[in-house]
Amino acid sequence: MADADEILHSDAMQQRLQEVRTLLDRQKRVESLVHRQEMPRHELVENLIAKQHHNELTKKLDAMHPADIAYILEALPPDDRLLVWDLVRAERDGEILLEVSDAVRESLIDAMEPKELVAAVEQLDADELADLAPDLPTEVMQDVFSSLDHEEREQLRAAMSYPEDSVGALMDFDMVTVREDVTLEVVLRYLRRFDELPDHTDQIFVVDRDDKLRGALSLNTLLVNDVEVEVASVMQDHQLVLHADDSAESAAQAFERYDLVSAPVIDHHDQLIGRLTVNEVMDFIREQSEEELLAQAGLREEEDIFAPIMDSVRNRWAWLAINLVTAFFASRVIGAFEGSIEKLVALAALMPIVAGIGGNSGNQTITMIVRAIALGQLQPEAARRLYRKEMGVALINGIVWGGLLGLLACWLYDSWALGMVMTGAMTLNLLLAAFVGVSVPMLMARYGRDPAVGSSVLITAVTDSGGFFIFLGLATLFLL
Repeated sequence: MADADEILHSDAMQQRLQEVRTLLDRQKRVESLVHRQEMPRHELVENLIAKQHHNELTKKLDAMHPADIAYILEALPPDDRLLVWDLVRAERDGEILLEVSDAVRESLIDAMEPKELVAAVEQLDADELADLAPDLPTEVMQDVFSSLDHEEREQLRAAMSYPEDSVGALMDFDMVTVREDVTLEVVLRYLRRFDELPDHTDQIFVVDRDDKLRGALSLNTLLVNDVEVEVASVMQDHQLVLHADDSAESAAQAFERYDLVSAPVIDHHDQLIGRLTVNEVMDFIREQSEEELLAQAGLREEEDIFAPIMDSVRNRWAWLAINLVTAFFASRVIGAFEGSIEKLVALAALMPIVAGIGGNSGNQTITMIVRAIALGQLQPEAARRLYRKEMGVALINGIVWGGLLGLLACWLYDSWALGMVMTGAMTLNLLLAAFVGVSVPMLMARYGRDPAVGSSVLITAVTDSGGFFIFLGLATLFLL
């Protein structure tokens, strides 16, 4: 991060975004005005005006943190985005590419020449390069790989060899290690040789001559103890140790549970190969949350809000097609009871209430179950107890809220029978929603699928069709 980088809070970030937009709009208006004027050296005047605006924009961008520049790029339409991207200093391109969303990163990479890409990413660490590697052209990766020294090449190979959702894919190779048979004075002298410590360094890892992890020496322990004390006598022997092939999700849970800043990562030979830091864990949690949110809505991937129309269509069509099928099925359920609706028009006004409340209740249930699965709190043997609990909640809600709606229906249409049907249909549909809300994510998790994918679409489809069928079926049976 550059020394001049300024970290902004949300309101200040919005203000900076508005300033960038204002400058871009002003430049377009002035260029349009100049273009319409007849004057000597017309092109020279246009270039001078553009250069003035570009210099002002560049100064603003130079003072921003890479993450804030990424935020601005994501919020701009494609043409303005590429204009701002061209004004960013070349040595900061790699940091910003790491920060932007996948969809926006693709558009920026497509606009860059291979030489520009090589210059941008060759300044990154091996673990950062591994994050960008899937989006970079093959020839660019080959050029970057050939420019690395032997150690960096091995680190890059190692980082790219691990699955995307593993600790090895997230770990950082930049760390400080010492031996256990040296004094704290030696450690302090060693640390003073660094220009700066790696980010998020809260502990120094203690290894033997074979690089096997022996323990950790916290910076707090280092500073408060006598310098003549040996590392072995003050280091921590018992600590959280991660393996490179551990799941990133379980590591994130450990970081959250124990309030960690960093943790060592070892291979199957117990050799220290890297460390996992809290910033990588937070990025992973944020990405997982975004993916889960998108999956619940039936979106396959993150989408650039200014993406071409056909790209957005391809991202959204799959679950829309499924939703179309389920909606058609729901319409056929209603069609089967056309005669009943013709005889009692009140059914048409009341049946959306039953379906809508069932969908909301099912989404509440499914959200709780997906969260429990994600946190590792839900085991298969707890399924029976969970069904009982959710069905009990649905029964009480159905009786209470269904009873209130039944009284309202009775008052509006002067029919006790209609009120009882409303109460019964509401209760049965909430029970159905609870059953499906528990079953869908548990079944998907059992078969190795993401329990959040399309869950809201499925629950809405079931509760709509089921709600219509239950309500219209009871009405036909008891009222007509």
